[in-house]
Amino acid sequence: MAESSTTGNASRKLIRIDISSDNVCPWCYVGKINLDKAIAASKHQFDFEIHWHPFFLEPSAPKEGVNKREFYRQKFGSEYERIIGGMTEIYRKLGLDYNMDGLTGNTFDSHRLIHFAGQQGVNKQHEVVELLLNGYMTKGKYIGDREFLVECAKKVGLEGAAEFLENPNNGFEEVNEELRKYSAHLGGVPYYVMNGQHKFSGGLSCEAFLKAFQSAAN
Repeated sequence: MAESSTTGNASRKLIRIDISSDNVCPWCYVGKINLDKAIAASKHQFDFEIHWHPFFLEPSAPKEGVNKREFYRQKFGSEYERIIGGMTEIYRKLGLDYNMDGLTGNTFDSHRLIHFAGQQGVNKQHEVVELLLNGYMTKGKYIGDREFLVECAKKVGLEGAAEFLENPNNGFEEVNEELRKYSAHLGGVPYYVMNGQHKFSGGLSCEAFLKAFQSAAN
């Protein structure tokens, strides 16, 4: 779990992690799972402050959602079975079922929710990212479904999320500004920046994160 510096121990070094991610990116969830394991193993050594930032793998994806399997069959073509089979095996090793049921589509509203959560604390933001990724990747939830987004918000105790999401202008400029600041130069995600200078990409293993923490702290 992300730990805010305000609850940390002054004797432990703070590691700030800025993460560029998209909520339909299966590697982003793999990376988050392993990051959380590494944080749990390092909580007596470091304090952590985690900030999630938007990226759009499919910026032109329709807001209303499309069949997930059909979308990726069209995107990957003859490589579909190999790619999905490989990801299914990766998730199986993590004790999860990689679920291709349901819809996929535009992720902008989910990033607005993440921004809103961040205004109420980095821990709440980290928790809502977990629910969004888990729901989409393993339960067939549609990342653009307002009911699902509000459900995730309620589970982490976010106040006012339904009202915030109701107005499409809420968070619009802020999400785009974060995209420009943190992610516009990237070719893919997940992407991690630790303490402003140590940069890593991909679904890193727990061991790789542990080494990255040491580098960032020195």
